Amino acid sequence: MHDSPELRRLLWFLLGGARGGENRAKIIKELSIRPCNMNQLASKLNVDYRTVMHHVEILKKNSLVISKGEHYGVTYFLSPWLEANINIFYEICRKLGYKFE
Repeated sequence: MHDSPELRRLLWFLLGGARGGENRAKIIKELSIRPCNMNQLASKLNVDYRTVMHHVEILKKNSLVISKGEHYGVTYFLSPWLEANINIFYEICRKLGYKFE
């Protein structure tokens, strides 16, 4: 698999260069295990629902997360772009010192 410099730069910015980067990393990690809705993410991460909503919207705007469904049934998934390059995500998280349980 080839490297994606664009994704690498985007992840460095969203995870390491911006406030809330660790929460965004936790959301990505959780979605890499299993698609979730907002309530499930807030519960699993022990984070306020509105905080999760804010970070998921940022990830969606940057094409890292996609959604399916409507209203309360909306489920979030990793985008195919991120899924195909998930190794870059984990590499950057290691360099940032983010530890996942």
